[in-house]
Amino acid sequence: MTNDDEFRYEDYKRSRPQRKRRGYFFAGLIGAVVGALIIVLLLPRLSQLGILSMLQGPNNSGITQGVTVDVETDVTKAVDIAADAVVGITNLQESGFWADASEAEAGTGSGVIYRKSGNDAYIVTNNHVVEGATELEVTLANGKKISAELIGSDIWTDLAVLKVSSKEISKVAEFGNSDALKSGEPVIAIGNPLGLTFSGSVTQGIVSGLDRTIPVDINNDGVADWQSEVIQTDAAINPGNSGGALVNIKGQLIGINSMKISESSVEGIGLAIPINSAVPIIEDLEKHGEVKRPYMGVELESVSDIPGYYQEEALKLPKDLTTGVAIKAVAPNSPAEKAGLKELDVIVELDGEEITDLVDLRKHLYTDKKVGDKLKIKYYREGKEKTAELTLAEDKM
Repeated sequence: MTNDDEFRYEDYKRSRPQRKRRGYFFAGLIGAVVGALIIVLLLPRLSQLGILSMLQGPNNSGITQGVTVDVETDVTKAVDIAADAVVGITNLQESGFWADASEAEAGTGSGVIYRKSGNDAYIVTNNHVVEGATELEVTLANGKKISAELIGSDIWTDLAVLKVSSKEISKVAEFGNSDALKSGEPVIAIGNPLGLTFSGSVTQGIVSGLDRTIPVDINNDGVADWQSEVIQTDAAINPGNSGGALVNIKGQLIGINSMKISESSVEGIGLAIPINSAVPIIEDLEKHGEVKRPYMGVELESVSDIPGYYQEEALKLPKDLTTGVAIKAVAPNSPAEKAGLKELDVIVELDGEEITDLVDLRKHLYTDKKVGDKLKIKYYREGKEKTAELTLAEDKM
């Protein structure tokens, strides 16, 4: 090997590491470029999957973006439609004596503005919300307070109608169809639980049951005087919600919140008066200040409340007959007297419908009949079955 050959070999040995290092450099550069491209391409997908935030960890600082969420659902839409028509009602009653007498708040409830006409607007609420009031004050959804006049109330259906100036009223409720409700359908209760502090409260639930029948003791004697037909819902209804709105998902009024079953072992049973049942009562109260109900002209008592001895000796009922309604007195010149009914007669059917007690009779009379209607009666007198027909007059009480 020549000297020149040795030079070239030595040159080769010296140059070989340099070319190797250049190869590593270019390979690393290409890898970095490819890696960067992959990250750029995959970054949006990683962000969507939440992987990027997981990799950052809870304590790692990074770029954050403020997010504003504008949530709009069918429920929020329904509330927007109905909420401003729901008001608070304060029952003011006199306290003290003579010159020192003053008006104090006796209770609060809710109401629903359902009609506006000229200078007047009308509100429906519960009878028990306004009972005993010497003055009524309405608090609108915007917080403004205005005085209200009681037009009329009805103890049997627990409904009342108030009148206020329409000057401040901008929203009235839209009536829905409570007969079209279905079990499981979503509903929303709006009112003022526990007073005006929580005014405009919204609770959501479903229709838990339809055509529920709840016994009501009107005169607090421990005996049911009436059967109230109501909608059952698990939307929270608390004291102060009474008279407020139960609305469907369209924001339409389908019930007037009335009561809840509040026994310690019971949860989620709220009750509302169906709006279809309430409308005829509301119309009568607004027009007449009372409900025009048909009148028979009799004083009555359920046979089941009469001792067995008197059932046999005074009423002379057959031994197998233990239900019905006994006539205790007949008013002079009344429809009953004109039809020939007498004291101690026992009514067992009205218009072919069995009557087992006084509640049954009232329900048939007050729900199915109106003034001027004919009423067919089957009754017992001294153990013998008889029939009569009378024309119902207007109740003057």
